[in-house]
Amino acid sequence: MIVPYSHVLLLAGILFLMGMLCAVTRRNLIMILLGLEIMLNAGAVAFIGAALRWQHLEGQAIAIFILAVAAAEVSVGLALIVCAYKQKGSVDPGAYN
Repeated sequence: MIVPYSHVLLLAGILFLMGMLCAVTRRNLIMILLGLEIMLNAGAVAFIGAALRWQHLEGQAIAIFILAVAAAEVSVGLALIVCAYKQKGSVDPGAYN
């Protein structure tokens, strides 16, 4: 492996923190959904790094599964956001009590 495993984990950790900050600090449903997507991608990066480190294909298969679940999550989440926007006229999470 060309890149050290610690660097891959550092990248995954930084991506996860960026996604978590985006999901927690933003006041927009679309940005919260984007933060969740970044967090899922960070997990996929960690799985791929581990698969390369220990020469097992299971980590890469799980990463592909994570990407499929993330795509389904985004499509369902955006459909829910569009439906909620039509009802309330806002994408502010505070408007949905």
